[in-house]
Amino acid sequence: MAERTVQLVLHYDGAEFSGWQRQPDQRTVQGALEAALERLCATPIAALGSGRTDAGVHARGQAVGIRVPARWTGSVPKLRRALNAVLPSDVWVAAAFEMRPEFHARYSALSRRYSYYVGTDEEANSPFRVRYELAFGQPLDRGALDAAAAHLTGEHCFRGFAVLGTAPEQDDHRCRVTDTRWRDRPGGLVFEIEANRFLHHMVRFLVGTMLDIGTGRRPLADLPRLLGAPNNSEVSPPAAPHALFLDRVTYPNDLYAEGA
Repeated sequence: MAERTVQLVLHYDGAEFSGWQRQPDQRTVQGALEAALERLCATPIAALGSGRTDAGVHARGQAVGIRVPARWTGSVPKLRRALNAVLPSDVWVAAAFEMRPEFHARYSALSRRYSYYVGTDEEANSPFRVRYELAFGQPLDRGALDAAAAHLTGEHCFRGFAVLGTAPEQDDHRCRVTDTRWRDRPGGLVFEIEANRFLHHMVRFLVGTMLDIGTGRRPLADLPRLLGAPNNSEVSPPAAPHALFLDRVTYPNDLYAEGA
């Protein structure tokens, strides 16, 4: 059967999902999307994400690769509308693009970008905010946070900021960070980071450690030392998942089909 390759860009609220990856007897984003695709295409359709997000983590730029029957050729906007009509309310297809056959949602990605929201005012505890940001009621040294983030740019081994076994032992656990910063926003801060790859819990371990530095619980000198650590035994606990967003996945322009 002739097929066409499509990239879907998903928004989802991760609060009621047990993460991205399909699991038996658990509600997952991949499972919900594949159920919707099977309903529309009358055959099982595998949905390959650019990476896995943990339980509770949100996305407004998760990229997903699918192969659909050729009858959807030229009808990618129609496919997007049809999916949004049958997906649950906490998943939304923001965009859809026809891609070249060699597109791979995971291995073709040039970079991924995440953001983590920290609320520093009293209103961060409001039910309208606490679902999507970490209500942090302690003073933070902004200069220390900025200095910590600056250490992360470049290529480093992030074994000290990853769950044990997140990658094969022979993997070097190296990630190339191209942009990282703390940014002011109304009511608090947001940490933004872009890299070619991320390890399991990596962003959350980084945020947890930087918040400890920002409060003075640990010195700034710990961060470069942890970048050379052989394991995560000395890292701070990971920040809570509910304030983390996968914002964007970037691919080479030549993987988009003509006119996509």
